Amino acid sequence: MRNLFRLSTVPLLAALAGCGGDNSVAPSVPAVTLSEAVGAKISSCEGIKTSFTFANTAIDSAVVAPAGTITLAGAPIAAHCLVKGKMNERTGSDGRTYAIGFEMRLPNDWNGRYFYQANGGLDGSVVTAVGAFGGGATTHALAQGFAVLSSDAGHTGAQTTAFGFEPQARLDYGYQAVGKLTPMAKALVKSGYGKVPDRSYIGGCSNGGRHTLVAAARYGDQYDGFIAGAPGYQLPKSAVAAIWSSQQFAKVMTPGATTLNGANTIPDLSTGFTAAERRMVAGKILQKCDALDGLNDGLIQDPIRCQATFNFAVDVPTCSGARDGSCLTADQKTVVAAVHAGAKTSASQAIYSPFWFDSGIGYSNWALWKFVNSIALDPLAAGTIFRATPAFIPNSLTVDVDSLNTGIYATNATFTEAGMTFMTPPNPSNLATLRDRGAKVLVYHGASDPIFSAADSLAWYQSVAAANNGDARNFARLFTIPSMPHCSGGTATDQFDPITPMVNWVERGIAPDSIFAAVRGVGNAGGINAEIPSAWSQTRSRPLCAYPTVATYVGGDSEQASSFRCQ
Repeated sequence: MRNLFRLSTVPLLAALAGCGGDNSVAPSVPAVTLSEAVGAKISSCEGIKTSFTFANTAIDSAVVAPAGTITLAGAPIAAHCLVKGKMNERTGSDGRTYAIGFEMRLPNDWNGRYFYQANGGLDGSVVTAVGAFGGGATTHALAQGFAVLSSDAGHTGAQTTAFGFEPQARLDYGYQAVGKLTPMAKALVKSGYGKVPDRSYIGGCSNGGRHTLVAAARYGDQYDGFIAGAPGYQLPKSAVAAIWSSQQFAKVMTPGATTLNGANTIPDLSTGFTAAERRMVAGKILQKCDALDGLNDGLIQDPIRCQATFNFAVDVPTCSGARDGSCLTADQKTVVAAVHAGAKTSASQAIYSPFWFDSGIGYSNWALWKFVNSIALDPLAAGTIFRATPAFIPNSLTVDVDSLNTGIYATNATFTEAGMTFMTPPNPSNLATLRDRGAKVLVYHGASDPIFSAADSLAWYQSVAAANNGDARNFARLFTIPSMPHCSGGTATDQFDPITPMVNWVERGIAPDSIFAAVRGVGNAGGINAEIPSAWSQTRSRPLCAYPTVATYVGGDSEQASSFRCQ
């Protein structure tokens, strides 16, 4: 069930062969040694505008961002140099102007480390380069002194609905933007500080997690640490599966029911599985699985064991009369069971992974992805970006899913790399390049994720372990987060810092057996999660445990992480 992502040994130069634009690559970095990065002071910020040169790269501006320009949990971030620019500006085959836009923030007092911020969704925006993780983050890479890069992955927001029709823009989005930006970013660091970074890290959640695992496969010689959150490393499959899932819920929705998504009216799939019904199912899951870790606390620490303990068909009541939130109809149970079992073709072949039953099913993030984004976002990606002959999908609730599934594996004379080729790691279980250098991979995933399955990340991890004599823990670790849906939210301890454990692992040899995590309760400086139950301590904490261990209650204050052990 848990997948770890295979990484190929294809060297960077070969991976970029045939790409449009600049194919400059950074030299392979040496083996990772147990030594800490050494910082430096920036020499001249404004001077970078005129002094920095790199093939096919234009620096638009380099200005000092005074302390407090960016704040984190109410605290000012130290002064830094903000550099904005673009790479490989060109006219695409569709007549539009394309480029890989980026910004880089270089702290005045630098810690010697570089962080590539892999962004989410369909990209298209240069998100502020801070290197943050999780909901309501109270730390990020920039706050810790990293030089941080962010990019739009080769297209702008205005091109988001069209870039899938442009072959090179697809490839930049899939993997080539990371390959092109990496050597440039390291050169830019050297321009600012007089030395290249001692350590390089990359990370993000969702599509950012996908970017990270693809980079681990293709550019394993360029980064020392890879932090992949909720990695949709099989994103084309999951997009098709989400459309299939929406078609299942449409079978039990209220006929003609609609809802607003922004300014757009879309079918209201949530009428087929209401919030009250989802909370009821969540309660039934908790009844069977909550105490498996030794404590009834509203969190299922052992989601794998829960799948064998919870019997959806038996443990959820079947309505004998009208729906009232206390039961599901037979048709509803058929649909919900099928969605969790995983999307299938008409010939019953698996399209994507199954999904775990977990208590996060009762919360808003789960509903957003299953009922709204499956209509509003996934058809755009599956229709115009991932299939060989791009076309907008006029009605995703009636589209032929078999055809969509075939399309993500197809190529033609114009689109020579299939969606499942340019979006995914070439060989997800092969991490030999980074492993042999001593680089590390840390993956985290919410057990209730409704779009990128945590079961898929487990299956990936197990495949990596199998490729390494049954044990990959010396270079790869997987952490599941109870009740957390996609990247944050739910009744979860969704606030944690994966950066510091990664640095300790790479530079000090301290492998992360657990990561401290807390809820975002009332008074939390990083933002409040309104879904946290009022009965919980608003500072509840738990250890996130490296697979195959789970957090087990050993006695003491049930609201504190110190009362649990990973075992």
